Amino acid sequence: MYLVTFTGNLLIILAIVTDSRLHTPMYFFLSNLSFSDMCFISTTVPKMLLNIQTQSKVITYEGCLSQMYFFMLFGVFDNFLLTVMAYDRFVAICHPLHYMVIMNPKFCGILLLGSWVSVVSLFYGTGLGVYLSSAASQNSRASAIASVMYTVVTPMLNPFIYGLRNRDIKEALRKAL
Repeated sequence: MYLVTFTGNLLIILAIVTDSRLHTPMYFFLSNLSFSDMCFISTTVPKMLLNIQTQSKVITYEGCLSQMYFFMLFGVFDNFLLTVMAYDRFVAICHPLHYMVIMNPKFCGILLLGSWVSVVSLFYGTGLGVYLSSAASQNSRASAIASVMYTVVTPMLNPFIYGLRNRDIKEALRKAL
């Protein structure tokens, strides 16, 4: 599942970068979502695979904090990117004649930067508190299943939902490959 996720997201980025027709705000945000998903899944799954292979459940305190920081950073960034992508589609549908004026490269950069700043400043502290306080009170088996669902399955499905079903991305991948 890790390889499918990483490869699918990498293919979307490759298609968007290599095809100049895909250099639009929607695909700019989609490529950033793919990058964020690759980072998101790479924060936990390699350590999890190592733990499974070595039958060890040990992680250092610093390793745990680092993993949690990046996990939350990329997880919340995914949510903000999905919000920005929804706004992009709203503008495209409700204001089609003004779309290129509203969604200019400078504004897209501001939206992307705003997503990053919001993640760091608003959600990191509160998410850390909720995560640490709820870890002790949850059923460990149910928690493990839920963790796999949102750490592995969701990033794996994003390339299929947002990109590989898209005719323009399929065409760009055919050209690139």
